[in-house]
Amino acid sequence: MADMPSILIIVHQESSDPGRIGEQLRARGYHLDIRRPCLGQELPSDMSGHDGCVVFGGPMSANDDHLEFIRKEIDFIPKAVASGKPYLGVCLGAQLLARAGGAVVAPHAEGWHEIGYYAVKPTPKGRDLFPDPLHIFQWHGEGFDLPRGAVRLASTGWFPNQAMRIGSNAYGVQFHPEVTETVMRRWSQYAGHRLVLPGAQARDQMRASCAKYDAGVASWLSGFLDRWLNRTSAAQQDGGEEAVRAVAAG
Repeated sequence: MADMPSILIIVHQESSDPGRIGEQLRARGYHLDIRRPCLGQELPSDMSGHDGCVVFGGPMSANDDHLEFIRKEIDFIPKAVASGKPYLGVCLGAQLLARAGGAVVAPHAEGWHEIGYYAVKPTPKGRDLFPDPLHIFQWHGEGFDLPRGAVRLASTGWFPNQAMRIGSNAYGVQFHPEVTETVMRRWSQYAGHRLVLPGAQARDQMRASCAKYDAGVASWLSGFLDRWLNRTSAAQQDGGEEAVRAVAAG
């Protein structure tokens, strides 16, 4: 493994798994260095030993400053972004990225949640990254504002910031491309009490949507990861130095 490129993976529960993202990164020859700061595992001091970083979701809030590991992750993320290496925040990971850049993370003003499969629409600047629409799994009640200089890439009606880019290397997505059918069934079973929240979809609807859209999500993710890992010229042309400075400044 010493000769393999390494991706730092940050998850937020003992049972958490990087899912489809992890599978596709391993298939590309990457070693996954999985850390659980929520269990006291340390984060690296910088990104010198890793070729990229993915921060996943979790049941806690990005605003839980009383949790030491949340504070540590918010302190670490600017180092990851400023390194120029690929950073991807998924759900909570995107919200932590937003907070690291000084933006607000908050519940929907009318209490709506996205739990199930929703149609995510690309913005004009996101059309080269996302199909129109991308039907993909979500599980959240909070959303993020954009840090200064960030580029909005995709939206839904309830949560307008579904995907963003900061500089050429850092992305945050509110949705869950890592979720497979097995994970979707497990979440909807063990957290079934949340399916009564405003906006949440019924379990049968989720399963039908998964059968319809999951293969497309897997195909899209493969192309997205290739773009993310290579930090393509389309992103680099946007510059984004102001956004990187905003995250670094916090």
